[in-house]
Amino acid sequence: MPPSLPPRVFSPTSGAGSGIGRAVSVRLAAEGAAVAACDLDGAAAQETVQLLGGPGSEKGAPSGAHAAFQADVSEAETARRLLEQVQAYFFRPPSVVVSCAGITRDEFLLRMSEDDWDKVIAVNLKGIFLVTQAAAQALVSSGCPGSIINISSIIGKVGNMGQTNYAASKAGVIGLTQAVARELGRYRIRCNSVLPGFIKTPMAQKVPQKVLDKVVGMIPMGHLGDPEDVADVVAFLASEDSGYITGASVEVTGGLFM
Repeated sequence: MPPSLPPRVFSPTSGAGSGIGRAVSVRLAAEGAAVAACDLDGAAAQETVQLLGGPGSEKGAPSGAHAAFQADVSEAETARRLLEQVQAYFFRPPSVVVSCAGITRDEFLLRMSEDDWDKVIAVNLKGIFLVTQAAAQALVSSGCPGSIINISSIIGKVGNMGQTNYAASKAGVIGLTQAVARELGRYRIRCNSVLPGFIKTPMAQKVPQKVLDKVVGMIPMGHLGDPEDVADVVAFLASEDSGYITGASVEVTGGLFM
């Protein structure tokens, strides 16, 4: 059976302009959610919205139920204003919040600049903190339950050469998610993280093919994952079927690093 989303759910999804964020938006819309697609690239977010509520989704919300928003979630005022705009558009706080925004600035530790460290931490960790905080404040104020889902990475658990900044940011997301789950459970707000492995996204396209070939050889299932594989797990965590799950970190890796 497909996941059972709460009634009148809508989902602001940061990083919705491509990759996992776009796949999550499409999947949740197919399950009946009204989606607020948020991205630094406003045009990309709008492209995602145009994909939602189309043919083949009998349960899906009508296309007019969705909206695109442009925002830099690494800036506190912008993140706060984003949640205000989303609430004004949908007339209620979000039932589901999915934070997918993420960047890489890869370099070995001995050569990594402070700027590259700061940029990755700002988007990948601070951005999730700001969106989670703003969403939680809105939900607690309204007395509504909710599900917050943060996209981390298996790299946050095992590390990776040339990615000290990325690994630290994604490890931070796991810890942040667990702390938030402890704080917000009393308000009927769940918070979980998803740890993708190597997924076919624009970020993975930057990895040299010979490196990808080596990685595929390490994956028990023998292939890279699709964004939809991650979206399926997010849909479960967004649904009432996972109503007693909070503080969890779900790996979507094809068995890599198990």
